[in-house]
Amino acid sequence: MSVPAIEIKQLTLSFSKYVALDNINLSIEENSFITIVGPNGAGKSTLLKVILGIITPTIGEVLLYGKPLQSISPKDIGYVPQIKTLDRTFPALPIELVATGIKGSWIGRLNKSEYKKALEALEQVGAKHLERRPLNKLSGGELQRVYLARAVVREPKLLILDEPATGIDYIGETDIYKIIDEYQNTKGATVLMVTHDWDAAYHHADFILLMNRSLICFEKPDKAFSEACLRQTFGHVGHKHDMLFGEHSHD
Repeated sequence: MSVPAIEIKQLTLSFSKYVALDNINLSIEENSFITIVGPNGAGKSTLLKVILGIITPTIGEVLLYGKPLQSISPKDIGYVPQIKTLDRTFPALPIELVATGIKGSWIGRLNKSEYKKALEALEQVGAKHLERRPLNKLSGGELQRVYLARAVVREPKLLILDEPATGIDYIGETDIYKIIDEYQNTKGATVLMVTHDWDAAYHHADFILLMNRSLICFEKPDKAFSEACLRQTFGHVGHKHDMLFGEHSHD
């Protein structure tokens, strides 16, 4: 029996009297695509940060590939954050930003190997032509591609994405999801993605994690997006299932 890519046991996170995450238990198999869906304030991004080791839980533990977080090599995890803290006026180029994913810090001058890896990552996400365009000249979608290239430059076996398509037009969004799908399929990676896009979650994920501070449902898309699960997660939904996901009734 294979070891789960992510195993979460009795995870609770409290800030004073506020419970941000409440007794979450979860096991995610390797090479699976998981989307996390829930209302604002549900703890989705917080859960990612706990899995990444950025936030320490009050109770419980997280194991990655059967090991505690502190024993996992950073090169095994790629992360695209929701809020980009980078100063867009910082005098750097996309190729240099991607290269920070190799060593975890800004590299003064890239050697041939670093340059080659960074350029290949940009090409992988359809952004090779942006390598020397100033960061402050990039659109939101272009910058998102560069961050995705930075996340995959070390070919991590776990890719964690927090709203990767936010602020991108429909065509760019479709491209981003296609790139993520291709990366997962070619590298055998496990993908964990937070999204507000139910349609993307439904069509790309192997499993949907519905949460609202606690885990409400962890099932295949058809079961997770049932009326009962959605009502438990969001309250009143107000749309038929076939309208939510662009499907048509066969009655």
